[in-house]
Amino acid sequence: MICGISHSPMRGPAAVNKGMALFPRSVGGRSLALCRSDGETIGLTTLDGHNRWQRPVPLYVPRRGWELIQVGNCGSPIETGFGWLVLMHGVGPMRDYAMGAFLLDSDEPHRVIAELPGALLASADGERDGYVPNVVYSCGGLLHDDAVWLAYGASDTRIGFARVPVASLIGAMRPPR
Repeated sequence: MICGISHSPMRGPAAVNKGMALFPRSVGGRSLALCRSDGETIGLTTLDGHNRWQRPVPLYVPRRGWELIQVGNCGSPIETGFGWLVLMHGVGPMRDYAMGAFLLDSDEPHRVIAELPGALLASADGERDGYVPNVVYSCGGLLHDDAVWLAYGASDTRIGFARVPVASLIGAMRPPR
């Protein structure tokens, strides 16, 4: 036990691939996480009474050019007054990474209620060259002063920070197609 927190291995069908991100609190009495157990789709999984992550429910599949190869979460969902904000990355042709966002229902997070129709963040001119070119990636954002603050890596060479007002981000989202 470290700092009063017990640790145990991640087990179950949802824990077979990287990219798990825990919800910051239980929802409806359940412990939830985002995952990418199939290697390309963002899913929602539940922790059962035996400490096993159950088979995920698919939430978001690649379908746009900038995310055609695979999608994955960028950290834990962010609780907002509009719902659970999920920052995600997509991998397009030529291993070009960009970031997007979608919104889950607050009480029923298996329901995607809105999504950003385009990329939220893509590599800019000064961020395309590096150890891994054409990549912007984040391990999560945070909500502060009615804005999402996002630290991100660019081409495994430099870091950047982005800020977007929550109301503007949600206002740009559309119902899922």
